[in-house]
Amino acid sequence: MHSQPFMGGRRSVGVAAAVVLAACVVLAGCDNSSGNATVGQKVDAAIDKTRDVASDVRSEAKTALGDAEARYKQDGPKVEARAKDAATSAGKLIDDSAITAQITTRLARDADLSAIKIDVDTKDGAVILRGPAPTDAARQRASELARGVDGVRSVDNQLTVKTG
Repeated sequence: MHSQPFMGGRRSVGVAAAVVLAACVVLAGCDNSSGNATVGQKVDAAIDKTRDVASDVRSEAKTALGDAEARYKQDGPKVEARAKDAATSAGKLIDDSAITAQITTRLARDADLSAIKIDVDTKDGAVILRGPAPTDAARQRASELARGVDGVRSVDNQLTVKTG
């Protein structure tokens, strides 16, 4: 296999320039509306048409950008408010989960309450305790343990004392 030596970038640039010039000549030659125009005039006409198309594209892009800006101004505050609401809701959910976990941990550490299953539900800082309690004192202690967790706004103690 025999290859020709590469002559830097000059050969590639010369070939590219020849291709572009040939394309302009062909495009100019295809335009029958210019009648007896010279090749130079036809190339100038092709360049003018390209500029016109570019101007139209630029104008359409500006219009589209203006429409997008108008929509943002109209809908942006609504989207921002919804995002803040979602973040607040997610924060509350995380806070409620943390409260539930802390109460469950405190109940599990208590000698009287650790052996029984107590359901802890938290919504917006309001805690509901459900299940059995071995004694009335343990039932009251469960409320105290729950109230001692940061973020708890109220405790609804629905624990029932087991008898027998």
